[in-house]
Amino acid sequence: MGNTKSGALSKEILDDLKLNTKYTEEELCAWYATFLKECPTGRITKEQFEGIYASFFPDADPTAYARHVFRSFDTNADGTLDFKEYIVALHLTSSGKTLRKLEWAFALYDVDGNGTISKNEVQEIVRSIFNMIPGEDQKNLPEDENTPEKRADKIWNFFGKKEDDKIGEGEFIQGVMENKDILRLIQFDEPKKIQEKLKEKKH
Repeated sequence: MGNTKSGALSKEILDDLKLNTKYTEEELCAWYATFLKECPTGRITKEQFEGIYASFFPDADPTAYARHVFRSFDTNADGTLDFKEYIVALHLTSSGKTLRKLEWAFALYDVDGNGTISKNEVQEIVRSIFNMIPGEDQKNLPEDENTPEKRADKIWNFFGKKEDDKIGEGEFIQGVMENKDILRLIQFDEPKKIQEKLKEKKH
């Protein structure tokens, strides 16, 4: 990487991020300056990442979800993310292209990293998503989605799976792309909230 620790973002990383996210050069450079202030080593730890999520969702408990998001992007399992991994994580979780986002969503749900998703893994992620929904908002959820178990059952039944079946990546992506309702159920999407927080951080 070379100059990840210096004050300027390398042209290579900048070009890559401009191509793969919708952020401008100005935004990326401003975030990099903030990132270096908070993470002088040029890498962000799981605890720091969880802290950022906690600041995004003050009315809920995003710790478990943040931990799963971190795991899914920490591809070399060294317990840190560099600036590029961090920005891609924020981009994909808030506004990525559908296919890339679903590839990431599969990695998120594949908790043990074995290439398939079990019903237990679906329940684990859905539960972490539920923790991020403020209690008041949970009361307004539809009857068949108002607990993590009901929501996990709904997803599992959509795929027509028996209790101990597994879902592969291709089947997962195809199924979700064909049904917008499942897309809504599998993700926690508050892009506006995240975008607003990121904008505040820049100033």
